[in-house]
Amino acid sequence: MNNSTVNFITPEISTNSTTQPFGLINFLITSIYSIHFLFSIPTHSYVIWLIITGTESGVVSAFFNLHLSICEIVNCLHSLVSILTIYFSSLSFLMLFLQGLILSGRPVFQCLICVERYLAVVHPVTFLKYKPLRYRVICCTVAWIIILGSCFYCLFIAISQNIHVKTWFFSLQFLVFFCIQLFCLVAVLRALKQSGPGERRREREEENHMKRRAFHLILIATVSMAFIYVPYTITGFCIIITQQNHDAYWLPGLVCYVLAGFIQPVLYLQRTGKLSTLCSS
Repeated sequence: MNNSTVNFITPEISTNSTTQPFGLINFLITSIYSIHFLFSIPTHSYVIWLIITGTESGVVSAFFNLHLSICEIVNCLHSLVSILTIYFSSLSFLMLFLQGLILSGRPVFQCLICVERYLAVVHPVTFLKYKPLRYRVICCTVAWIIILGSCFYCLFIAISQNIHVKTWFFSLQFLVFFCIQLFCLVAVLRALKQSGPGERRREREEENHMKRRAFHLILIATVSMAFIYVPYTITGFCIIITQQNHDAYWLPGLVCYVLAGFIQPVLYLQRTGKLSTLCSS
């Protein structure tokens, strides 16, 4: 299989490493994947446990966070498969299939969280109308269908070895999700600046506090998404222009992706008050 296809978006350890020296780049990539696997599994498992064992209303309100953590745990499976590919080259197609989850999983659920906060602040009546769990289940079902389609698309492009189409497609996908989050961010910021003149001071302060929380959540999600996918997009287009590809080019993007994966669980633990408990213990 063409090495440039295997290495698109997530730097994958060479599938014929059993016959080549285990170089510094492969060691760094393996270390990053190992850190991602060892730390993400317990972190997101704890978040899932907190959501499931919480109240019914808590499960409903954190339903998108629940699926985001499930998605992140499956992302850890990709890290494990990437390491095992060193010794079992037959796993390379599974590794390429799981790339679709990395490329689409996190931005899809982050986008759903941002849209939910946008509706809660800007269109509260619509938010209350679609607040029941069944509507969130429908949204998550559609999201998983999109993610599954992305996985099959990654596998298809890997077989056809067309890195140009893959770069343009996922760059456009990133741009669409980023624009949606940016729209939600601007709309919530605008609503934050507009306070009702007839409202009581206490009610106005509580509403502004809710708006500020929503604004900060959307802002962090938008910045983390740019932090993750801008390095990957730049690297992909640079490789297309220069027609040169190497695992080292993808290392900065991989580090950004792994680090950004801890932002959402830390925010959830901070909102639930569990983060201070863990730090003190």
